[in-house]
Amino acid sequence: MHVLKKFLHGIDRLNYWVARIVSWSVVVIIAATVYEVIMRYIFNSPTIWVFEFNYLLHGPYFLLLGAYTFAINGHVNVDVFYGRFKPRVKAIIDLFTMPLFFFFIGMMLIYGGQFSLNSFSFRENLSSAWAPPVYPVKMIIPLAAALIMLQGIAKYIRCLHLAITGREGDL
Repeated sequence: MHVLKKFLHGIDRLNYWVARIVSWSVVVIIAATVYEVIMRYIFNSPTIWVFEFNYLLHGPYFLLLGAYTFAINGHVNVDVFYGRFKPRVKAIIDLFTMPLFFFFIGMMLIYGGQFSLNSFSFRENLSSAWAPPVYPVKMIIPLAAALIMLQGIAKYIRCLHLAITGREGDL
């Protein structure tokens, strides 16, 4: 049980640290936007790169924060009935709905991986005047899917434990 607990906390810590690091990209996005506003409205010299730069940073930002959001139960739920159940009943319901989650994330991992490898093999760039490489950003898709899958495995194990023992927070 100690090894399992350590494994689950390792997944949580990994996603926590990924979120802490990735969250700093918001500062870069804000700085680039402020730079664009100053260049455009004060110096009348708009950039050709800021919009695409922000576009390329927003994707990894949202993808990589998905696992952390899942870990802290921050995703949207339909809580009309579910929110009124006791934790053990919620865990049992989650055990029956998690296979759909695993299917979706598995498809994201498989097809996102193929999508990113295809982009990498062509060294894909955006078709614009700036033409930045887009394949590094697309490589984030399978990475984010893997992090979300790991967090889903941790949640499934915790739900299974709660459903069987009725004890919350042991894992």
